[in-house]
Amino acid sequence: MGAEARQGTRLRHERLLTLLRSGTTHVDDLSAALGVSASTVRRDLGRLGDQGAVTRTYGGAVTTGPFQERELSERLRIQQAAKSAIGVAAADLVPDGATIFVDAGSTCGQLAENIRDRSLTVLTRGLEIAIRLASAPDVEVVVTGGRVAPKSHGLVGPLTDLTFDRVVVDLAFLGADAVDPVNGVGEPTLPEAEVKERVAQRAHRVVVLADATKLARSTVPAWAPLPAGWTLVTNETDPDVLDAFRAAHVEVVSTG
Repeated sequence: MGAEARQGTRLRHERLLTLLRSGTTHVDDLSAALGVSASTVRRDLGRLGDQGAVTRTYGGAVTTGPFQERELSERLRIQQAAKSAIGVAAADLVPDGATIFVDAGSTCGQLAENIRDRSLTVLTRGLEIAIRLASAPDVEVVVTGGRVAPKSHGLVGPLTDLTFDRVVVDLAFLGADAVDPVNGVGEPTLPEAEVKERVAQRAHRVVVLADATKLARSTVPAWAPLPAGWTLVTNETDPDVLDAFRAAHVEVVSTG
């Protein structure tokens, strides 16, 4: 390979890694963004995988390395179609008149958009979730107390814990930065993980909302185990990935 070709490949790899970090992870989407064939993208991902820069997933890849939590504003821009479909599927699990917990985060925000016309009581630790539902005519919104986590805008801390000591919910819908069939949900900090574990203990049913990229990431530092029989709603379609959850007695709802 000549020097010019090597330079072109290096620049393409840099653009590819930038796209992966921004949340574009599927081969077809990467191909369209880069203006190259899908086979070229797969070949590049193979080389980057050999270098340890990416981890291959079904249909694409994610970057490896130390976990860095994204700002909520950035999360809202990525995986939008997947999160929208997950929000619709999650709303179908909610019976009228239920008392539910809706977590902070962009995917749980999509659930909130799909329950605005329902008759419900919604407990939330997400500031944006509360604002989205505040004008819904038949939704009673209850916000936990606590300290605002700067990147997720979710409430954490002793005041949040105090709320969960006083309530029981029919369903708890949790977001996550990573999801594992055995370890549960992964979070960037111990307070974020603790609040997920506590609300899960106060729910008759726990439902985790996670797009496919969350099922491949395992470098988050804090984990919250979940009770047996929890439910995963995801756009993942790879049977090998989903079967690992089913083998751990997790109910899987796939929107793919």
